Amino acid sequence: MRKFVIILIFMIFATKFGFSQDPSFSQFYANPLYLNPALTGSTDCGRINLNYRNQWPSLSNAFITYSATYDQSLPKISSGIGLSFIGDNAGNGALNTNIISAFYSYKLQVSQMILLTAGFQGSYYQEKLDWGKLVFEDQIDPNTGPTNLPTSEVPPDNLNKSYVDFSTGMIIGYSDIFFAGVGVHHLTQPKNGFYDNSDSKLPMKITAHIGATINLTQGTFGYNNTEDFILSPNVLYQQQEKFHQLNIGLYAKKYPFVGGLWFRHNFENADALIILVGFQQSSYRIGYSYDFTLSKLSNGSGGAHEISFAWEFCIYKGEKRKVIKAIKAPSF
Repeated sequence: MRKFVIILIFMIFATKFGFSQDPSFSQFYANPLYLNPALTGSTDCGRINLNYRNQWPSLSNAFITYSATYDQSLPKISSGIGLSFIGDNAGNGALNTNIISAFYSYKLQVSQMILLTAGFQGSYYQEKLDWGKLVFEDQIDPNTGPTNLPTSEVPPDNLNKSYVDFSTGMIIGYSDIFFAGVGVHHLTQPKNGFYDNSDSKLPMKITAHIGATINLTQGTFGYNNTEDFILSPNVLYQQQEKFHQLNIGLYAKKYPFVGGLWFRHNFENADALIILVGFQQSSYRIGYSYDFTLSKLSNGSGGAHEISFAWEFCIYKGEKRKVIKAIKAPSF
């Protein structure tokens, strides 16, 4: 029956009145460009991020999401550029979404302590609906469940949908002590319904996030030495259509290890407790997190597994270059 619930969800996607929401990641800062375009180039040199998420694995591949991003700081022009690919397979492949995005950010050193960054994103979406994987009411026997009987439901006009989308964001950092940002995705709210006369659209998503760095070793704020014991409290709020979500978290870092604990609340109910462990070196980092489901769905869904990998590198070879300090956001 759990698999059947997921199939029913995707019946909604195939109707005229379905509204979609973005894929989500629990390691918010391990996929920085996806969180906020203003984080593009928020590193001293170049960076590659790889992410994989398996949500509700007990429900037969309910949601599988993966992404690959590259971004690069361009200090000579106070900018950053980036590219990303995201693949999202939902309902055991009933709905597949591929997203290719390009990013640009501009960094303004307001003062010695304050850095302001604005980012922009252009995306190309391609969505595909596998009609054959959907099960409708007239295909269900009340006693035995789904059958092989044909359905009287009419397929949509198009099983493939493509469209362009734009997003933006801004983030401000005060030295390595404090940062705050806001991202606005889907500015144009493009129509993404599979029916020609559908009013379905991709709703605007607003993300606000804030964090601080507490140095317990030095008894101060901000980083000092790599080996210092660091606590980083964070708050992240997201809103998309009628969906509201509040995330409250805390990272603890003692090089080379990082631990994290997040509580995710969807206003209507408690959603999940997220536990994270990470290993970090100067040029790369690896993270794993697990979502313990707290909602009525219960952890019988299998929660969610997420893995991240990042590699930072420099392509400059001994040349004297302009340096703009990167905003010190968390790594995971």
